[in-house]
Amino acid sequence: MLELARVRRLEAVGFRAWPAASIQYDGSWQIRLTAGHPSKRLNSVNPLDPSDHRDIEQRVERAAQRFRAYGRPLVFRQSPLAPPQLDAFFDAQGWRRFDETRVMMADISHMNLDDVLDHLPIREMGRYVDASIKVHKRDPSLKPGLTEVLSSIRPASGFFVIEEPDIGAVATALCVHDNDMAGIFELATRADRRSKGHGREVVMTALRWARMRGAEKAWLQVETDNHPAVGLYESLGFSEVYRYDYRQAPDQSKAEFKQVSTDG
Repeated sequence: MLELARVRRLEAVGFRAWPAASIQYDGSWQIRLTAGHPSKRLNSVNPLDPSDHRDIEQRVERAAQRFRAYGRPLVFRQSPLAPPQLDAFFDAQGWRRFDETRVMMADISHMNLDDVLDHLPIREMGRYVDASIKVHKRDPSLKPGLTEVLSSIRPASGFFVIEEPDIGAVATALCVHDNDMAGIFELATRADRRSKGHGREVVMTALRWARMRGAEKAWLQVETDNHPAVGLYESLGFSEVYRYDYRQAPDQSKAEFKQVSTDG
């Protein structure tokens, strides 16, 4: 049986680890908007109470007005905390469902990390941002927005980069340590250097760093159809806690979002 208290905690640490520039509430619907970065998690409505389903049509329109003011397509991120009545409304209106994402968790207090190479997190945020953009093959114009997001993270953050001689960055990951929890974000391996263990190495390095700081549990978000990443996480001991997906009106194109995130 799904424990909504566990979902609420993971949602809360997720919001702290990947902070939006603007956060407003309409009842328990959290409206997250970020002008400098197009990530869906930074630009979406997040309903946080299954019982809060009053005046759905009017509240959806109010959210749409806010998103239009930001120049963003209106998107709802539907976790188990979203009221079923809201999904029913979207179904009736023909809203599409896309980018289903798994939230996974692992106990790292007893995970075997002794043989992991001791890569320390890098200190220069700019160096990490450059490496992340290169490994992800993202538009360099995203650098200011990504830097702003990373600079806004309040819990302790570790920026990890795995490099090869004469090649440079081949894998990157962000680890956010929040009390007893450690979140893994932005994991990527350069396309021509995959299947060489770099992804596993950078994740385990980040988890070791977090455990040394006192973290006991690790969590992450990964799109359901990203089978290589899901397989990697399962092999490390991660298991699914819940899923979420996105809903968007039929008159808006999913292509309006630049695909800048590999973890939903």
